[in-house]
Amino acid sequence: MTTHAPQTAQSVTLPASLDEAVAALTAMPAAVPVAGGTDLMAAVNRGQLRPAGLVGLGRINEIRGWQYQDGHALLGAGLTHARMGRPDFAALIPALAAASRAAGPPQIRNAGTLGGNVVTAAPTGDSLPVLAALEADLVVVGPLGTREIPVSHLLAGRDLLAAGELVAFVRVPLLHAPQVFLKATGRTGPARATASVAVVLDPARRGVRCAVGAVAPMPLRPLEAERWIASLVDWDNDRGLAPEALTAFGEYVAAACVPDPPGDEQLPPAVLHLRRTVATLARRALGRALS
Repeated sequence: MTTHAPQTAQSVTLPASLDEAVAALTAMPAAVPVAGGTDLMAAVNRGQLRPAGLVGLGRINEIRGWQYQDGHALLGAGLTHARMGRPDFAALIPALAAASRAAGPPQIRNAGTLGGNVVTAAPTGDSLPVLAALEADLVVVGPLGTREIPVSHLLAGRDLLAAGELVAFVRVPLLHAPQVFLKATGRTGPARATASVAVVLDPARRGVRCAVGAVAPMPLRPLEAERWIASLVDWDNDRGLAPEALTAFGEYVAAACVPDPPGDEQLPPAVLHLRRTVATLARRALGRALS
């Protein structure tokens, strides 16, 4: 992991199955599970985290792939960004593949995992707005068995992991419809997002789902904007929208996620720029999805 790890952790356990991982975490509640370590070990090296022990998940093969289950994809938490960025995965969940390809430089994509992105819950996590828009669920294993929670509940702190629990899988509905992920960064090349947007079409329910990342501690769903734009889409024909409607949708999303300050205060220039960025991303993402 890094040369700092042996000095920081008192013990390192390498289980070969989920049951062994749960047993190790139960035996040492202060231990921290680690897969790619791209976020955790950076925190250790900065002196922000001093785990009493590490439970490495890299040998657990059952969480490194995916399978189909009742119209859903059951994604292993150990899937790396590099693996999710490949064409076969992109055919399954295009927006998540796009987010994985944008997750950083090759060394980050090769090590970083889907489960780590979710549990770390950094506001700039590229997979998070996609999972929020897809309304994905987490399959959590622990000493009391298996349970499912919406990914949005974990990110909002409404349902946290208990002692000995870890995220084993992410359950994503297969919508078989267009979906788009876009992000803006402060510089060219791989970088953390200043804003990101995921748009997913749900033709079966005649719905549009949108989630905005990096502008708040968790992805934001502009539900009123979703319902409004879905009512304008011609679901029975070409699903086209006038350019004015796309622009209005972008502004609607941006105003919901980057709201005006109270009273007569004006938005600072940096925040105003962020709102314009979100509006542009939302407009472009919906336009590409509908086309």
